[in-house]
Amino acid sequence: MTMAGASKLLRLHPNDNVVIAIADLLKDSEIEPGIVALARIPRGHKVAVQPIADGAPIRKFGQIIGFANGDIAPGEWVHEKNVVMKDFDRDYAFAAEAHPQEQLRPDEQPATFMGFRRPDGRVGTRNYIGILSSVNCSATVVDYIADEINRSGVLDDYPEIDGIVPLTHGTGCAMASKGEGFDVLSRTQWGYASHPNFAAVLLIGLGCEVFQIPRFKQEYGIAEGEHFQSFTIQDSGGTRKAIEAGVARIKEMLPFARGQHREIIPASELTLALQCGGSDGYSGLTANPALGAAVDMLVRQGGTAILSETPEIYGAEHLLTRRAESVEVGQKIVDLIHWWEDYAARNSGELNNNPSPGNKAGGLTTILEKSLGAVAKGGTSTLRDVYRYAERVTRKGFVYMDTPGYDPVAATGQVAGGANILCFTTGRGSAYGCKPVPSIKLATNNELYRRMPDDMDINCGDIIDGVSIEEKGREIFNVILDIASGTRSKSELLGYGRNEFVPWQIGATM
Repeated sequence: MTMAGASKLLRLHPNDNVVIAIADLLKDSEIEPGIVALARIPRGHKVAVQPIADGAPIRKFGQIIGFANGDIAPGEWVHEKNVVMKDFDRDYAFAAEAHPQEQLRPDEQPATFMGFRRPDGRVGTRNYIGILSSVNCSATVVDYIADEINRSGVLDDYPEIDGIVPLTHGTGCAMASKGEGFDVLSRTQWGYASHPNFAAVLLIGLGCEVFQIPRFKQEYGIAEGEHFQSFTIQDSGGTRKAIEAGVARIKEMLPFARGQHREIIPASELTLALQCGGSDGYSGLTANPALGAAVDMLVRQGGTAILSETPEIYGAEHLLTRRAESVEVGQKIVDLIHWWEDYAARNSGELNNNPSPGNKAGGLTTILEKSLGAVAKGGTSTLRDVYRYAERVTRKGFVYMDTPGYDPVAATGQVAGGANILCFTTGRGSAYGCKPVPSIKLATNNELYRRMPDDMDINCGDIIDGVSIEEKGREIFNVILDIASGTRSKSELLGYGRNEFVPWQIGATM
């Protein structure tokens, strides 16, 4: 990034024909010698610094973010009224920028955190007991059990346990008993039931639903014991008896969960979910590339980072295919894009329905522009593999998971895949938590960090003031280690995460 002109503007690439306002520009403000703003331009938004002919590409980050809808004069505000989307060819250059597994630099030491080593060898960053519903019909019972445990005060005698997490959802029945929709729900439930941030899990069903617990246990080879139990409301004798049974089961699990203790764990056991929501014009300039720098640090430590939200890499997928480990891995990304184009068309939508109104108010005009900034969260490491929604991630390094762009659904898939910590960048101010996984919120701009101090963990707005991307990445990496070791994130202190379990519903509801 370089400063442009006397005003506070940023030029992101020498080939760009727009620059970014990092403060509100008044009409007639000087942009560059001989160029003045032709209208008031809000901070985070784009202004032309060259004549852009009707139909010509508009470039930001050195990439195409849209096309001029009419002639655009130097000094003109570049946004929805004069920008349109068009198809254009992208050079996927499969695996052209792949390189061998990343290694620690000479100036870096092996990093560690204090985590929970589970009996199966996986590592947790929290020590919760989870209560899951197999179907929406058992959601109320799940909530009542958790509320009763919390009211009873029994957890006061178990400070080693982080709490009870009830996770309910809106599906599990009125769906096909086989096929993609059922498989997605099964993977998601298994991912949470076996998640290393849970010391133990209780799964509760109604009894007659499509998502049958006995079938689920058989398919995944689940044996009941101290770490996992299940029952149905119908077999328990109704609501009151089910609540009593659930409270009793949870109390039986408490001594087992108490026996789990933190120990020194290498950072290679961290699996970091990457999210951005409520993005703005600063997201691709500050928080996202800084998070990308932290990702590169984690990958060099042998850890894992999961990028997702396929509708929000649309138009920037060629940056990932170039970094793919192989042609086969890169082709998986392209195949996902084609699936989503078809999926959107079948549902009378279009991928450019994203950005949201809030994104546009923050300066993002097209999905191409948003995607280019979103991909920056993934740093520069080689893309090692591509996973289905909620599929368990087994490769170390930088990987990709297919999810929708809607944050709760996307993060649910990442957590089911094994993410044990999450970083979430936001420019507008997303309020979000993700139990059982701690969520770390990164503000893209100083004003947001000042306005929502109880929600934001890290301010990345000072990158505009001169803090380097590398320096901010190091700060983020250190906060990740600290919170993985037990320090509460802002969203955890606020109690977020109980209502953010949202499995992706793909199939028909019948």
